Amino acid sequence: MSVDYWMKWQVPICGLIIVIPAAVANNLIKKRIRNGEDETHKSKLILWVPCWRNLNPKWLLLYRASAFITMAYLLYQMILFSGLFAFYFYTQWTFALVMVYFAIGTIISAQGCFMSAEKGPATSAGKDKFLKNDSDGNESAAALGSNKGEGSNTLQNHDSNDEAGGVGFLGSLMLIVYQISAGASMLTDLVFWCILVPMMAGKQFELTLLIGFIHSLNAVFLVIDSLLNALPFQWFGFTYFILWSVTYITFQWILHACGFTWWPYPFLELSTPWAPLWYLGMAVIHVPCYAVYIMLVKAKNSIFSKLFPRAFVRSHQWISHHQKAA
Repeated sequence: MSVDYWMKWQVPICGLIIVIPAAVANNLIKKRIRNGEDETHKSKLILWVPCWRNLNPKWLLLYRASAFITMAYLLYQMILFSGLFAFYFYTQWTFALVMVYFAIGTIISAQGCFMSAEKGPATSAGKDKFLKNDSDGNESAAALGSNKGEGSNTLQNHDSNDEAGGVGFLGSLMLIVYQISAGASMLTDLVFWCILVPMMAGKQFELTLLIGFIHSLNAVFLVIDSLLNALPFQWFGFTYFILWSVTYITFQWILHACGFTWWPYPFLELSTPWAPLWYLGMAVIHVPCYAVYIMLVKAKNSIFSKLFPRAFVRSHQWISHHQKAA
């Protein structure tokens, strides 16, 4: 693109809409790391155990592996169809990121199941301790301690490993990718089905089965995983989500500065006087997209803990019990 294009008054305004949230998010992350809050929190997490007491962790492993294979196949088909140009779009970035989450989740679940099998069943004394802690009123301890299956054993067996080294680098990466993927999937699918499809109606656009899958299965697979896992989902993850979207927009700006003229999404076009409003609107829409997932996880904890008090384990209750036991 010509120099005149980048000299338009819209460009610096849109640039500020990108830079300010990125700077704030980056500072918040640095502050959290400096204070050691992340490590304190993560040291109490178990990433491979389901939130359902009687569900063997191997089922979560099987689900994550199946989701990864399915997504890898669909992304492969998309690349065959469009080549590497497929990654010109935010959708494929997000789809690949969700696939990475399931890849890491599969590895961590496999490691957890392997360690559990190596250690064997928990001792009855360990079970008695869990049951004793349950009498203090911790619901999750009751759910975990009363389990006679392998699901309970895996929690107890893995206890010392978590205290020793927390979730580790791979676990930390998994949590970050999980939170980015959730917000990005909501953003991708909602923008596609609610904005882009109506805008492209009547134009030369064919909604194929593959395109439909790419713009829906990312969120579907992630929601199902959230209904099975015991991972926490916090507002702080929104900072990583912001940086993810800013990285994609920066990528697009660099490509266009190098000569590309076509924007993959019409609301990224900078030449229109409405560009600042579009950029601001897309920045603001990140909040409800992430909030939708926050509400989903909260609804899961609230509804399932009432409907299935002896079968469902709230992740933050497990953390609370773990800290008490430590």
